[in-house]
Amino acid sequence: MTLPLTDLRAAQPADYWLCNARIPLACLDGAGPPLTPIAELAAPPRSENLVAVHLQVQAGAIAALAPAASPPDDGLPRYDLSQGLVWPCFADCHTHLDKGHTWLRSPNPNGTFEAALEAAAADHRHWSAADLYPRMSFGLRCSYAHGTQAVRTHLDCLDGQEKISFAVFNRLRQEWADRLTLQAVSLVPMDYYDRPEAEGLADTVAQYGGILGGVIYPQPGLEAQIDRAFALAEARGLDLDFHADESLNSEAEGLRIVAETKLRRRFAGNVNCGHCCSLSVQTSDRAQATLALLKTAGVSVVSLPMCNLYLQDRQQGRMPRYRGVTLLPELRQFEVAVALASDNCRDAFFAYGDHDMVEVFTQSVRIGQLDRPIGDWPQAVTRTPAQIMGLDAGIIGVGRPADLVVFKARGFGEMLSRPQSDRVVIRRGIAIDTTLPDYAELDAVVGIC
Repeated sequence: MTLPLTDLRAAQPADYWLCNARIPLACLDGAGPPLTPIAELAAPPRSENLVAVHLQVQAGAIAALAPAASPPDDGLPRYDLSQGLVWPCFADCHTHLDKGHTWLRSPNPNGTFEAALEAAAADHRHWSAADLYPRMSFGLRCSYAHGTQAVRTHLDCLDGQEKISFAVFNRLRQEWADRLTLQAVSLVPMDYYDRPEAEGLADTVAQYGGILGGVIYPQPGLEAQIDRAFALAEARGLDLDFHADESLNSEAEGLRIVAETKLRRRFAGNVNCGHCCSLSVQTSDRAQATLALLKTAGVSVVSLPMCNLYLQDRQQGRMPRYRGVTLLPELRQFEVAVALASDNCRDAFFAYGDHDMVEVFTQSVRIGQLDRPIGDWPQAVTRTPAQIMGLDAGIIGVGRPADLVVFKARGFGEMLSRPQSDRVVIRRGIAIDTTLPDYAELDAVVGIC
């Protein structure tokens, strides 16, 4: 008997089939059985890179992927998806959990990047463990309920804050160990690497198994500062993750310096750079030269379209002329690993957001015109950010964990048109409670609206 998907959460069977599913071809493990891509279906017609399958879940893993033309008949429960999409769970590789949900007490008065820096710095006085823990936990609960399985957060680390923030992060990492993979990156201005204290910061990062990072802007001594960060990371076996060129200054080329430094030092670790907005206003020749360097060096890029669109080129009473979003199609053309991520949520840098990678993907497709065709862009919120984080996740295949997000939407057109608030999230084969935390829980921490 075929059952409606709504029965899955109540029944919680160990072994079952998800029947009549549609999986984005980009999200399938190429090592799996051959499945025929859907070119066009009679009702409703569409031409997207999807495959029609029945998917068997057994003991928390994907046991089989069968062509939809061959319905299973083994007596297991069957849940009819009615051509609904099935995605792997998401990876969000650039967030700021420590800043999250502070808007009510430290809003951005005019929405500019400069005002965001000032508001965030002023909010630091509140950042005790008692303040950080409920806000960071709130963000993780949102991520988990929306279908994310891995989160990387940057943590502000000036004036001894790293001792508090990394300790809170470590507590959360332990509490969420069976549900979310969590990683943390130190965040400091690059001139911090001119100071003796940089050694202690690197030691703290290594102590907690973190990633070394910093914010790169044009400034005197930048090349030496980047080189010092690489040296500290090398000595401790750390990876690097930078905020790079988050401005519309065409002369901001920290991204290029990072790639050159990685090549010169033959750095063996992973290097990721976020934002990279200045690429969007550089000459084509200069930008392409940097993209070629990124490919050669193996530096990955994560774009944060929602936050960058919110902050860049903002002037009161004037429509923004520039988007501030990096060169997404060009990065793919140069075979640079590029991910999409949520960045800030409800703080001075971005007043909105809900740690929801469906929203990130939807808005990124619209902002970056990543359709016609969508192609393998679904990997930018699944497999690619997982790889940036060093994880073998974000892909659907036989033998892999049944960490899935199931939608009623039958294609990208339907998925990208509605919020998908009725999605079903499956973790290790079990449909989880997707109830989001109530904002009222934060009233005692950040104030009441």
